[in-house]
Amino acid sequence: MGKKVALIGASGKIGSKIAAELLQRGHTVTGIARNPEKISVAGMKTATGDFTNPQAMAQVLKGHDVIISAASFIPGQAEQLIASVRASGVKRFLMVGGAASLQTEPGGPKVIDTIQLPDAWKGPVLEGIRSLGLLKEVKDFDWTFFSPAVQIGPGERTGKFRLGGEVVVKDAAGVSKISYDDYAIAMVDELEQAKHPQARFTIGY
Repeated sequence: MGKKVALIGASGKIGSKIAAELLQRGHTVTGIARNPEKISVAGMKTATGDFTNPQAMAQVLKGHDVIISAASFIPGQAEQLIASVRASGVKRFLMVGGAASLQTEPGGPKVIDTIQLPDAWKGPVLEGIRSLGLLKEVKDFDWTFFSPAVQIGPGERTGKFRLGGEVVVKDAAGVSKISYDDYAIAMVDELEQAKHPQARFTIGY
């Protein structure tokens, strides 16, 4: 059975791939963006939404089976996004996370502690880490935080990848990467199979 999915950030690089994957598998999608005219994927309803206004956003989200956020991390706004989900009454929430809080090796340092971030990236990256921390306190709805590989970008849709938990997934060469398309496959798999409730997981080749 297809689900009614509210997709926040549907105009973005990852959001548009998730939208296409959802539609291809027979789900009904409401694509939500600050500027819905920028949503490029055909075949879904679109709506204007901005989680900096949680009450208005909750009205847009209401009545869906699942909410996916593929929105960019904006420093200081994780609480507003969680408040939007909570006020909507929708009990399932999936979030496109970041890789910075993953361990580089089992028991090893986190990615954030091993890289030099450009100043422009620090705010969003730290907000991603903070978002996961806030979700871990949530008990009144079912959440999943899906961290991509350390490198994510355009590439092939292979359908062949490996999943992990708290540790970076690396290939034989020690590189952690994934294409937008394969990330989208795994996100929709999670929506359909719910294998990581109240948890974070990750992906890589």
